[in-house]
Amino acid sequence: MKTIKTLSLAVSLAFAANTSAADIDITIGHVDSQDWTISKKGAATQVFKNIVEAESGGRIAVNIYPSGQLGGETELLQSTQEGMLTMTMVSGAYSKLCKEANVLEIPYLFPSAPVAWEVLDGEFGQQLNEQCLKQTGLRNLAYGETGFRHFTNSKREIKSPDDLKGLKIRVMTTPLYVELLKSLGAEPTPIAFPEVPAALTTGVIDGQENPVSVISANKFYELQEYITLDGHVYGTDFLLMNDDFYQGLSDADRAIIDRAAQVAGTVGRAVQQVNSAEGLETLGKKGMKITSLTAEQQKQFRDKTQPAVIKWLEGTVDSKWIDGALQAVETATK
Repeated sequence: MKTIKTLSLAVSLAFAANTSAADIDITIGHVDSQDWTISKKGAATQVFKNIVEAESGGRIAVNIYPSGQLGGETELLQSTQEGMLTMTMVSGAYSKLCKEANVLEIPYLFPSAPVAWEVLDGEFGQQLNEQCLKQTGLRNLAYGETGFRHFTNSKREIKSPDDLKGLKIRVMTTPLYVELLKSLGAEPTPIAFPEVPAALTTGVIDGQENPVSVISANKFYELQEYITLDGHVYGTDFLLMNDDFYQGLSDADRAIIDRAAQVAGTVGRAVQQVNSAEGLETLGKKGMKITSLTAEQQKQFRDKTQPAVIKWLEGTVDSKWIDGALQAVETATK
């Protein structure tokens, strides 16, 4: 199956290159819809395409392959590393290639989106970019946003860590999320996302965790009664380019790429913010019980989860990255 997908990718990209009149062809793959009104990756990549093609006077063509046409995030990363794709925009899968990126998912690290933006666009975010570039050969041109993740369930309102005890909560197949849920006394259940609706319907799991936009778009309000806006993890998008390709560009073309990427990341964040706000309104209209935590209540969750996850991270990355993330957030918050 992997061989077939690789062959299909090669044929698709060869066709795109052969039909382009541009001097330089850029190919971008991602797993989201290309409808910019509902997709932060769709919006970001479309804006990137428009700016690059306009500013280069058509010398650079950008071809977008959305909706997982060229594979899931792991496959897209591999294809970009190998140079079959020029670029990709991914979220959680990137931390499997660059372990240091896991520090961005320390529970309750970011108190707000603006603080996250300042940290990611600042010195710490750039240091992380350089570290990951060395490991992966992928240059992160801009940070986007997938949003804060929240708990939903069908059993009871969650106001404290004790309310999660014994609940079977679906998490991504990532050790960090397993540690997070275990520290709260829940039963983490790692399953693939497409299986979540069936698992909720049959009672295999009691709940799940995702950004509001994902919860709304997938109509989880039909299967879940309660949502707690705890924001346990802030999800990040990475707009990545094969660095060999980037280094082969002229200074002028790299400047175009850099400018377009910064705008693209900002647009992706804005679209995600809009979809989160509209999604929350939808959840309320559909009858979900929405619980917002006070600062003191959220502190209870943070005190339970951060030590456990940080202990796990210390076995994975140099502690300077953990300390750096925490310090950067403290500085940005002030």
